[in-house]
Amino acid sequence: MYVWISAIIFSALIGIVILFQFALVAGMPWGSYAMGGKFPGKYPPVMRLASLFQVIILALLASIVLSKSGFIFPNWYSFTKSAIWFVVIFSVIATTLNFITRSKWERRIWAPVSLLLLITSITVAIE
Repeated sequence: MYVWISAIIFSALIGIVILFQFALVAGMPWGSYAMGGKFPGKYPPVMRLASLFQVIILALLASIVLSKSGFIFPNWYSFTKSAIWFVVIFSVIATTLNFITRSKWERRIWAPVSLLLLITSITVAIE
């Protein structure tokens, strides 16, 4: 049961991050809330492309978590037993970077989100 709850929380949070990344792709002036605030305002075209790439990676991470917890793609289960650890490692890196960034907004907004993603991914991994 905790695995399902963790998978739902992980998916909801990653969905928010995906929506944020899509907003950056669409030209929302939220650059100071991402990438250490290096690109305040609208992202330049190359960074919009990078955000689109991040959307794909984040969707893959969510798919791994949802598959490992039994929500989707039951045929992926044997793959996700090991792939879930990639999600955990990715979450450790994201959490670390969000806590050490110079951007106060990333620390305030994304550090807690990434910490919750880490906790929920570990919960799914050790199921």
